[in-house]
Amino acid sequence: MLLICFCLVVFMLIAYWQVTKADFVMFDDDEYVTENQHVQKGLDPSEIVWAFTSTHSNNWHPLTFISHMIDVQLFGLKPGMHHLINLLFHIANTLLLFIVFRKMTDALWPAAFVAAIFALHPLHVESVAWVAERKDVLSTFFFLLTLWTYAYYVKKPDAKRYLLVFIFFVLGIMSKPMIVILPFVLLLLDFWPFGRFRETQNKNLAPTENAPQKLNKRKRKIDIKQKAKKDNVSKPNNDIGWGEINFHWQAIFPLLKEKIPFFVVTLVSIIITIYAQKDIIKDVERFPLQTRIANTFVSYICYIEDMFWPDGLAVFYPYGNNLSNGHIAISVVLILIISAIIIILRRPYLIVGWLWYLGTLIPVIGLVQVGVQARADRYTYIPLIGIFIMITYGLAEVVRRWPKLKIFFALGAEVIILILITLTHLQVKTWQNSGTLYQHAAEVTANNYWAHYNLGLYLAKQEKSYEEALHHFSESLRIKPLQDDAELNIGNIMAIKGNKESAITHFKEAIRINPNALKAY
Repeated sequence: MLLICFCLVVFMLIAYWQVTKADFVMFDDDEYVTENQHVQKGLDPSEIVWAFTSTHSNNWHPLTFISHMIDVQLFGLKPGMHHLINLLFHIANTLLLFIVFRKMTDALWPAAFVAAIFALHPLHVESVAWVAERKDVLSTFFFLLTLWTYAYYVKKPDAKRYLLVFIFFVLGIMSKPMIVILPFVLLLLDFWPFGRFRETQNKNLAPTENAPQKLNKRKRKIDIKQKAKKDNVSKPNNDIGWGEINFHWQAIFPLLKEKIPFFVVTLVSIIITIYAQKDIIKDVERFPLQTRIANTFVSYICYIEDMFWPDGLAVFYPYGNNLSNGHIAISVVLILIISAIIIILRRPYLIVGWLWYLGTLIPVIGLVQVGVQARADRYTYIPLIGIFIMITYGLAEVVRRWPKLKIFFALGAEVIILILITLTHLQVKTWQNSGTLYQHAAEVTANNYWAHYNLGLYLAKQEKSYEEALHHFSESLRIKPLQDDAELNIGNIMAIKGNKESAITHFKEAIRINPNALKAY
C-alpha cells in the first residue's frame, strides 16, 4: 500500500507541479482572495466571525473562507503557495479515496485504479488549479473522511464513531454545500459494499426463518473460498458482490432512521443555500423548466463523454450549445439504455456507481439554475467516482472470471495512467493566467461569448492590447447582442484612443440596453 501511495503522489506532482507557478485568475479569485478585505486580514477573530455569518459570493461556506485566511496569514498573496495548498488537498483526497475503497472492498488494485483515475483525470484540473475552487477540494476532503469513519462505524457501531462521522459531514457542508447528497451516498454504501441491507433484514427475522439463510450464506462463503483457492484468486472481504443482488427492501428503514441527523443537516444546508443564492438563482422566464430538464439529460451524457474523451475542456460552457433536439433525444436514450443494462446485469457495484454519479450531480445539474453556464468541469470532482467504480470493479470481475487477462488489463492501466498524466499536464497549462484561460476557452468551444468578453477585459487591463480587446468585445457582442458591459468597455477603449464620438455612441447603447448602467452615465 505504501508503494502505491508513493506512486500516486509522484504521478500527481508530475501532472500538477507547474500549477505552483500559475497566477490568480480574473474569475472569482478576486472575490475569494485578491480583493476580499476580510480574507486579506488573515486569521483575525472578527473576520472568523464574518466567515460564519456572511453569505459572501452567494454561498455559506465558512471553512473555505477560513482556509483562505490561513493561506494569507502564512503566505500573503503569493499565488503559487495558494495553488500548492489546493494541490496538497487533492493529493490528500486521492490517498483517502484509495484507503477508503481498499478498506471497504478489500480489493487492492481496483481501489488503486479508482484513486489513480481520480487523481489524474483532466476533468479535475479545474477543481485543483483554480484557487477559488478551494471549496471543492476542501469539501471533498471532509466527504472522504466521512466515508472513512463510516467504514469504521459499520464495522463496530458505537456512539463515538457515529459522532465522528457526523462531525466530518458537517465540516464538509461548511466547506461547500454540494455534498448535501452525502447521506444518500452512505445508503448506497450500505447496499454495496457493506451489505447492510441483508444484515439488517437478517437481524429482524425470526430465528426459525433466519437459520436456513445463515446456513445457506455460510455454505456460499465456503464454496466461494474453495473456488477462490482453486483459481488462485483472492476473494475480497464483505462479500463485495460479484454475483447477483440478494437483499430485502424493508431493510432500508432502520438504515434511514440511522441517518435522520444527516438528513436534518442536509435540509438546513439547502435552506441556507437557497437564501444565500436568492439573487443569482435564474428565473423560469430566462431558463424555462423544459430547457433545464433538457440540459440535465445532455449534461449527464456530456460529462461521461468528456471522461472518456477529454478534448475541448474549458472553464465555461455556454448554455444551449448542445441543446438541439438530436442531442436531447440521444442523451435521454443513452441514459435509459445504461440504466436498463445495469438493471439486467444486477451487479451491486454497477448500481451503486451509477446512482452515485446521477445522485451526487443533482445539486449542480441545473434543475435549479445558478449562473449562466450549461455545466462545469469542477462539478465532476466527486460524481465521476461513481463511473470510476463501475468501470474498475467491472474489469476486476472480468479478471476474476478470466485470470489470464490480468496482464493485458495491467498493461492497459499503465497506458491509461500515462495518457492521463500527459493530458492533465497540458490542461494545467491553460490555467497559467487569465489570458491563457480565456483564450483556450474561446478556442475550444463554439460561440463562447463569455470567454471572448473576459479575454477582452483581460487584454484591456494590460493597457497594451486595445485592438485585440476590441476584437474580442465585438466578437462577444456578435455572438450575444445586448450586453451593456461589452458596450461600456468598447466605449472606454474608444475614449482612451481619443475617439469621443464613438465612445459616446457605445455609452448610449449601454444605457439603452440597461437604464441602470451607472458607469455608462
